[in-house]
Amino acid sequence: VLVEALLVFAVVLSVHAAVWDRFSWCALALALQAFYVQFKWDRLLQLGGAVFQFRGAANSGLLPASMVMPLLGVVMKERCRAAGIVYFERFGIVVASTGMLLALFLSILAVGITKPVPTNTCILTGVAGSVIIYTMKHSLAVSEVIEVLEVLLIFVYLSMILLYLLPRCFTPGEALLVLGGVSFVLNQLIKRSLNVIEGRGDPIDFFLLVAVVGVVLLGLFFTVLFIFMDSGTWISSMFFHMMTAVLGLGVIMPWLYRLIQRNPLFWLLQFLFQTQTRLYLLVYWTFLAASACGVVFYQNAKRSSESKKHQASTITRKYFHFIVVATYVPGLIYDRQLLYVAAVLCLAVFIFLEYVRYFRIKPFGQTLRHLLSLFLDERDSGPLILTHIYLLLGMSLPVWLFPRSCAPKGTLPGAGALVPYSGVLAVGVGDTIASVFGSTLGEIKWPGTKKTFEGTMTAIFAQIIAVALILIFDSSVNLNSSYAWILASVSLVSLLEAYTTQIDNLLLPLYLQIMLMA
Repeated sequence: VLVEALLVFAVVLSVHAAVWDRFSWCALALALQAFYVQFKWDRLLQLGGAVFQFRGAANSGLLPASMVMPLLGVVMKERCRAAGIVYFERFGIVVASTGMLLALFLSILAVGITKPVPTNTCILTGVAGSVIIYTMKHSLAVSEVIEVLEVLLIFVYLSMILLYLLPRCFTPGEALLVLGGVSFVLNQLIKRSLNVIEGRGDPIDFFLLVAVVGVVLLGLFFTVLFIFMDSGTWISSMFFHMMTAVLGLGVIMPWLYRLIQRNPLFWLLQFLFQTQTRLYLLVYWTFLAASACGVVFYQNAKRSSESKKHQASTITRKYFHFIVVATYVPGLIYDRQLLYVAAVLCLAVFIFLEYVRYFRIKPFGQTLRHLLSLFLDERDSGPLILTHIYLLLGMSLPVWLFPRSCAPKGTLPGAGALVPYSGVLAVGVGDTIASVFGSTLGEIKWPGTKKTFEGTMTAIFAQIIAVALILIFDSSVNLNSSYAWILASVSLVSLLEAYTTQIDNLLLPLYLQIMLMA
């Protein structure tokens, strides 16, 4: 935990040194108080004193999760300020302020339910909170303050509902990261739906917002519904499919039509088949998807042919990482907008299939349960299987969160040019190589972990080679001699992979993106 905290502080200090403004000072104050409060959360989890049931075999992860949204907002603000885009500079300030307020709320919650009350931690949280609120008071307009408070309100209600319905699926840090992100997206969708006349935003951004909110609302609706009826019967399954069609065509489609001012289905078909390059990419991705399904069926056939209980090895699970890298790299090089939309569609399909598996919806629910149980690991301790969704999110978030409006030529200068590749480097290359080489050749273990020195060093080396290959094949990337910063960023994130107990597929790409944008 201490080494993980040191690595997070190294990232915070790096961003602070690069930006050096009032918000970077606030991020530093937030990191200090989150470090102390994290131990209170860990103690609550060990004693079973937390309000909800969180994922076991991991610490609370409050510090690394608390810093993601504030740091993303700070570096986005700085990039857009340098580009002279005032609207997105203010948007970055709102993102940073929202992240800080959500992290403070989770800290106050931990301090409030800890008995006896930790006096020193209370004082530190109070001081950090005062600094942050004072800065927000002098930096945000009234409408921006209201927006931040709306996200906090959505987060509180969403947390109470989902953490109760989905026990042992998240650590407190993962809940902050996932539910905080969903709350922010929901608030953005409401805000943009009300102000659609302004005409701000790209249709693909609206597509992402509506898809994320749509699948979350769909899940909440069926979770409440199936409390009162058995989801495994044919009648319930028919009702599930019928209501999915009704909500999709009767709510989500009209909502998207209002935002993009055209028929969503026609727009999507026109977008997907606009050029010959897109057609080639779609055929190639279909082949890779079929290959991934083939791996699943082959491993399950192998399990059924063995008498003892067979579980997929680490190396077998990393096949999917290789397939995902092969999927994303051509998209990043040839057509990032298509990759953006395809990743949104894939996320919606993944979450829908997880609903089918979780609720045992006929005819495929039980089959999916059987097929996917082979690939479970210790992080899938709750009722949901989320690791494959986290892998997709880890690869996609750097593409979705890339500030296109603040990059007039489609790319940021220096190390920022690698921002869309953060998921490929951190998860697709680094995490995969570390796992494969660490589990097969690793002998020297990092103190206090199961991860090996050999795995981490190989991961760093592999990511450097990957950066060199990106420079060769992607002509839009120009690093401008920022090689030392890239090496430091890759090394910090690889060390964080060795020491964190959080979902690395989600956390590592975001930290690498923050470092590269800084």
